[in-house]
Amino acid sequence: MAHPNHHAESSARKFGGVADDYIAIHQWFDAGKAHEALPVHRALRHHSCGVFDCEAVFGREIVNAAGRRVPVRFIAEQHVREDCRRIPSVSDWLRRIPIVPWMVNGVILPDTEPVSADPQADWRAAVAAGQTILGFSDWLAMQQQRLGDGA
Repeated sequence: MAHPNHHAESSARKFGGVADDYIAIHQWFDAGKAHEALPVHRALRHHSCGVFDCEAVFGREIVNAAGRRVPVRFIAEQHVREDCRRIPSVSDWLRRIPIVPWMVNGVILPDTEPVSADPQADWRAAVAAGQTILGFSDWLAMQQQRLGDGA
């Protein structure tokens, strides 16, 4: 399936009611597309843990427009099965991620970071080094908070 609307229409055919009864659940499953518009976005929620997380977010069941109580887990499993043809585990996804050096190259950060006369240059260096994704003003506020906290 390509779009949450298609999943919602499928849910309405399967469980009754209308597509709008189900759209929020299917949009939740596909929210990873906002960050990665490739099928690998499914690794974030299209697995057994995602099914149970969905139930935690939306509750045990919904009541559709036809008045039928539908278990959220059934809707979640339908979504994952339509996209993956089965319900994989989290480890099914994670085992396929190649390990690259930055994943295992941790360091203990210093208690204080040097302060220079050019905070924009410090921020640009931190962005270039992959140490922050914050915009300059947010990064500067965080740095000032650290200094104010004595850290």
